[in-house]
Parts: sequence; C-alpha cells; structure tokens
Amino acid sequence: MDSSITLEQILTFLLETPLFKDLAPDGLAEIVGIMQIQHLDAGQALFQQGDVGDAWYVVYSGGVEVFREVGVGRRNLVVQLAPRACFGEMAVLDGSPRSGTVQAVKDSVLLRFPRGAFQSLLAGESLAAHQLVLAMARLLCARQRVLTGEVFGMLEDPRADLGDIRTRMQRLVDAYHVSE
Repeated sequence: MDSSITLEQILTFLLETPLFKDLAPDGLAEIVGIMQIQHLDAGQALFQQGDVGDAWYVVYSGGVEVFREVGVGRRNLVVQLAPRACFGEMAVLDGSPRSGTVQAVKDSVLLRFPRGAFQSLLAGESLAAHQLVLAMARLLCARQRVLTGEVFGMLEDPRADLGDIRTRMQRLVDAYHVSE
C-alpha cells in the first residue's frame, strides 16, 4: 500500500463513497485486501478505448476524463470524474473491452480493484463482493433509466426532426456511456 495514504484514510474514504456505504467493516476490509493504489500524472492515460477491461476504479484524489474515440485523431469528452466516482464496473461484470479512454486531468490517485481478484471473491461467495455487484447494478440501472427516459422524450417530441434526434442521441450516448 502507498505509505502516504493510511489504511484508516482509505476505509473512511470508501465508507463515504456511495458504492461502498452499505458494506460492513469486515466486508470492506476484504475488498480493501484486493485493492491497489495507482498514481497518474496530469495528462497520463490510464487505459485506451478497446483495451482489455481488467479492473474497476475509484477516484481517490485528483480527477480523470473519459473520452470516446470518434475518428482518427478525434475524440469526444464524455465526462469528468472527481473523487469518489467509480468507473470501469462493466468490465468487472462482463469482461468487455474498455468503451472509452481515461486520462488524468491533474495528478491523481486511483483505487484499483483487479477483475480477477474481484471475481475470486465472488466465486468464494464473499458477501461484500456480492453487495458491490448489487450496488453496481443499481448504478447501471439508474443510468439506463435516465437514458431510456430521454430517448422516449425525443421520440415523442412532435417538433423533433431526424437531424435534431440524431444530435440529441449523440449527446445522450456521450453523457451516459461513462462506464469506463
């Protein structure tokens, strides 16, 4: 573990992070047992769109941006993530490749949870790991509900033309595709 960050600081931080707030202390300790601390310098990429999804992350300090590649040398900013934001959870759940590129906007510290170790906790019937999967599912459901509501709103808008719908759909895809 990073000597500049104490275990007590990490535990307090995670308990104040929505995804972890319902974990019991022993379960949280089990999850922290697989955690790694990763430092990124400002401008440094964590991973690229299409890379293997081998972990999920929580921003401890600093911040990262998520981009989607939209052509040669072109990318669209999807979202900026601040401390306590989680990302990469879809890769842990389904092993899919990264759907975006993540890059530090300033010097950052991330808490990294490797997919293999997390899957081992699930296979070992860790209650904490299952509680985190449930929290991830709730997060993904919330994103899906917002996206679905917006799509239906566009489709039901009698004033919207095809170009307008296409533009609004692209904004939605960019805004709600923040898993990685």
